Amino acid sequence: MNNEQKYVSPVYGVKAVPVEKIQANAYNPNVVAPPEMELLELSIWEDGYTMPCVCYYIPESDTYELVDGYHRYLVLKKSTRIYEREGGLLPITVIEKDISNRMASTIRHNRARGTHMVELMTNIVTELKKSGMSDEWVMRNIGMDKDELLRFKQISGLAALFADKEFSVPKK
Repeated sequence: MNNEQKYVSPVYGVKAVPVEKIQANAYNPNVVAPPEMELLELSIWEDGYTMPCVCYYIPESDTYELVDGYHRYLVLKKSTRIYEREGGLLPITVIEKDISNRMASTIRHNRARGTHMVELMTNIVTELKKSGMSDEWVMRNIGMDKDELLRFKQISGLAALFADKEFSVPKK
């Protein structure tokens, strides 16, 4: 983006997309318990969709992959009354980011409001490190401090995640 272009947030380009053209991502570590899912369904029924889901467009298949909004998407798929009222359309915004940055976006969206499963967060940290992201990149982009990142790396049990660090054996 050059200095003359003004940045426009994705929310100003909300689209209504058939839910059948949307797919979940394989890396979302956010979990919502059944009572909260019922509340989300009620909220969407009473208030409508007040926030669009965030997606990445895949031109090869003319589909969208969710970055944020999995549970709102799930409500539309599972609630007959909401599906019918919405005409099977889900409000989305589209972001243009590579997979590592989409993973980071998912985490940033979720961490402010949800609970993450440790195993899935560990998998994400592992994938980001395997794809060459530095510890600093991971900490900055998904909001972790050094101790938290170290815990996820330890939980993973993968020595490769420590490959960029020097360790020494204490002298006796």
